Amino acid sequence: MNYSTIPQVRRLLTLTACLLIALPAVADQAWNPLMDGKTIAGWHPVGDGKWTVEDGSFVGRANKEKLYGLLVSDKQFKNFTVRFKFKSLTGDSGFYIRTIIKEPEKAHGLQVQVGPPDTGTGGIYESYGRKWIPAKPASEFEKKYLKPNDWNEMTIAAHGGNITVKVNGITATELKDDPSRPEGRFALQMHAGCVMEVRFKEIEIQEAP
Repeated sequence: MNYSTIPQVRRLLTLTACLLIALPAVADQAWNPLMDGKTIAGWHPVGDGKWTVEDGSFVGRANKEKLYGLLVSDKQFKNFTVRFKFKSLTGDSGFYIRTIIKEPEKAHGLQVQVGPPDTGTGGIYESYGRKWIPAKPASEFEKKYLKPNDWNEMTIAAHGGNITVKVNGITATELKDDPSRPEGRFALQMHAGCVMEVRFKEIEIQEAP
């Protein structure tokens, strides 16, 4: 035996053991619910319009209100993957990540668009900042993944400055090394001045260790 190779073999075995321990932990990471389907516990309303819970869903309704209507998470989040189902019947909505709220109801930060066809659903819009980044999804591209007047599933993975948005399994928008705020709240939006009805359900999160 070549005894000079023993330290290298030991290091390799140690590294392999560490990987085998770590991989199941990542694979088995649980999805934790952010809504109980009965109340708005864990969230609070800001602005105009009304948020209710119906059939396990958060339902936002408004009628050309002066102020935006937001449902804001009590907790702040940093690195995560969040997924949920949405149905946007009328108006203009969105799901904010890492946002801060400034009085009376201004959500500053990145908003992932949620809406009917031709509104750029799945695109990222920086409110009170850069607007669409990198660009609003084209209507023809949006048609490939958005189901009008039906439930859709959205997944938002935000880890550091890398953010990926998928709608019904198709990547709608992707940012790399984005300099936006690293931590903040989630917020569901009803746009001011719109006749609104939007629904969100099964909001779940995986937070990075």
